[in-house]
Amino acid sequence: MADSQLLSARYVHITGVVQGVGFRPFVYNLATGLGLSGWVLNSSSGVEIEAVGSTIALDQFVERLQSEAPPISRIEQITVTDIPNPSAPAEQETQSVCSCGAGDPIRLLLRSRRPNPQFIIRHSEGRPGEFQPISPDISVCDDCLRELFDPDDRRYRYPFINCTNCGPRFTIIQDIPYDRPKTTMSPFEMCPACQAEYDDPTNRRFHAQPNACPVCGPQVWLQVGESQVLRGDEAVLAVRKMLVEGGVVAIKGLGGFHLACDATNDKSVALLRERKGRVDKPFALMAFDCEMIERFCYVNEDERA
Repeated sequence: MADSQLLSARYVHITGVVQGVGFRPFVYNLATGLGLSGWVLNSSSGVEIEAVGSTIALDQFVERLQSEAPPISRIEQITVTDIPNPSAPAEQETQSVCSCGAGDPIRLLLRSRRPNPQFIIRHSEGRPGEFQPISPDISVCDDCLRELFDPDDRRYRYPFINCTNCGPRFTIIQDIPYDRPKTTMSPFEMCPACQAEYDDPTNRRFHAQPNACPVCGPQVWLQVGESQVLRGDEAVLAVRKMLVEGGVVAIKGLGGFHLACDATNDKSVALLRERKGRVDKPFALMAFDCEMIERFCYVNEDERA
């Protein structure tokens, strides 16, 4: 019996929070590790997979899709369907040239059909009328924090650092399926270094849609009136000085503008209330760490965790 006759194939459809959470890279690495061929793609209806391989490998694949899914994902439903004719083999063409003595040589065009031996990430596809939950923005992960404060790292102190495990999602998505061209990152073309990370299955930025760095990504600057005053670290340090001195600063974040001041400075808070027209409604607060929060609030064990 030919090897291709021993293959099985399954179509897997997954719904839930499965876009913008590193799910396609996870599926790619899991499938290649199990020796499967096929494809994975994002669609408006979720994540779709076609996998071809031995029955044992496919069973492991489906089980591990659920047990080892990215921690920031949430699978709501997974549907598995057997495919009668495994792998929908691709047609390949070869040319052979033979000479039969007199006259021009005869060219023979040979077509053969055999399964694609690779597992690939296919281009996303829209599905009219379909919609999937969108991942929220995810706080910076430990790996990115280490890079952020490493003077030897190319993203040292880069405010917009991210990877497949963290960074903006909800606030940059303009449409689904979730891909860079459908986000506010579309104007920023990745530099060769970022593109290499994006294309590398072993890199944690493999298919990270917001991937960027100081060379190719968004920049931070300070603007007073119509004039752009400072950029980069100088802008951040200048804003810090303004806050310490009691000023109110408008900070443009991923989801819009935030008016910020030093919450421990009564005059600054009063100025912010005056400008916002908010007499006594509480403002949102940010604190450096849990110890600072405990100076003003009771924190139970669940909240601390």
